[in-house]
Amino acid sequence: MDFCKIDKFQRKIKRIIITKDEIKAAVKKAGEIINSLYDGKPILLISILKGSFIFLSDLCREITVPCEIGFIAAKSYYKDTQSSGIVNITLDIQQDISKYHVIIVEDIVDTGRTLNDVAKLIKSRNPISFKVITLLDKPDRRIVDFDVDYSLFTIPDVFVVGYGLDYGEYYRNLPYIAEFSE
Repeated sequence: MDFCKIDKFQRKIKRIIITKDEIKAAVKKAGEIINSLYDGKPILLISILKGSFIFLSDLCREITVPCEIGFIAAKSYYKDTQSSGIVNITLDIQQDISKYHVIIVEDIVDTGRTLNDVAKLIKSRNPISFKVITLLDKPDRRIVDFDVDYSLFTIPDVFVVGYGLDYGEYYRNLPYIAEFSE
C-alpha cells in the first residue's frame, strides 16, 4: 500500500470511541465474571466470525476455567455500512454442544438479526445453558427483540471499525473502536 492510500485509509477514522485501555479493562472484567459463573463447568465459547475473533482471543486469555472454542460465520453486511437484512451462515461449528454451557462471543449487536438467527440455531442443539456476551451493543438500531446477557460497551448509532470490526474487510487490526466516516 502506498503512502497516499494509507493517508486516505486513516482519514476515514472520524474519532476514537473506545480506547485500547478501556477495551482491555472491560475484557478483563468479563473474564472474571465468566470465571466466577462457570468454575468447574464445561464451557464452549463460540465466536461469530469474522468480527469477534480478536475479542474472543483476548477474552479467552482472561478465562482461567477450562474452556473450548468454536467458530461460526454469519454474514449480513456486504461491503456496506448497512445490514442487508439477510443473514447467511457460512461456517458452522463442529462440536456436539449438548455437553456444554455455551457462550456466544459477539463483536456488536446492531439490528439483532444475525445474533437472533445464530442463537436460534445454537439453542436448537440443546446446550446445557446459553448466554451471549457482546463487545458492543447498539440498541438504537435494534430491529429484532434480542437482549444480550452481558455487554461490555453500549454505543450510539454510528458505524464503527476496529478491534475486529471492519469496513470492506479493512480496519479490523485497529486496537481501538473508532467511528468510521465514508
